[in-house]
Amino acid sequence: MKVLLLKEPREGEHGPDPYIKELASYGHTADLIPVLSFTFVSDNELSERLFQPERFGGLIFSSPRAVKAVKMCLEKHRHQWDTVKDKWNSKSIYVVGKTTASLVVDLGLKPVGEDTGTADALSSLIVQRESSDVLPLFFPCGSIKREDLPTALKENNVPLDALTVYQTSEHPDLQKNITDYFSQQGVPVSVAFFSPSGVKFCVDLVKRLARSQLAQIKFVSIGPSTADALRSHGLTVSCCAEKPTAKHLATAISQTLQTPTPDL
Repeated sequence: MKVLLLKEPREGEHGPDPYIKELASYGHTADLIPVLSFTFVSDNELSERLFQPERFGGLIFSSPRAVKAVKMCLEKHRHQWDTVKDKWNSKSIYVVGKTTASLVVDLGLKPVGEDTGTADALSSLIVQRESSDVLPLFFPCGSIKREDLPTALKENNVPLDALTVYQTSEHPDLQKNITDYFSQQGVPVSVAFFSPSGVKFCVDLVKRLARSQLAQIKFVSIGPSTADALRSHGLTVSCCAEKPTAKHLATAISQTLQTPTPDL
């Protein structure tokens, strides 16, 4: 069965994207179309904060792209990073999800929260561990981040210093690539979305291209916020991954499509 994944390729992976690999283990053919384009910004402000850890009570990473922004900044100042890395590691380094956690480890940092999976769950963990008298937590983030985490911390008087380090926009080839997919491959049995912004940029085109077969498509989300975005466009969400991982998404899709679980 054909599954369309509307996501960016996983960076730093060798071989097929893990989502394609996991779906293949269930006998599904998955194709990936990048949805988003990123521009990195605020390099000077980011560098200033990274090399003054004494100003902060810790770090928060809610996306792999934020970690990449930090990595790009550090590549220009590698010798300085070695002098402050241990100071950061004496503080809390919060992350959402295993992918972001692995990238943070590559920076030489020791993350906590990799099993949270969502910003809501991470904010609950932070509130449990922090208090209102701590130094602000530094939060490098994207231009269209959801406000769940900042709002939760503000309501619990946990200080936060958020800095936009990347701008998110529609991938320049998105419309063409989706149109080409439908004309060449036909209508997939399932379409998986990976962010509310991904829904915003391409759900209307998917609707138009599917035409009368729209009701036959199983729409799938990587998490609850993406599921809410799909529902806001009048679509039924057939399943949502229990956790934002390739294995959990592949399992959810396969159960929805009523295919047998592969032998382990």
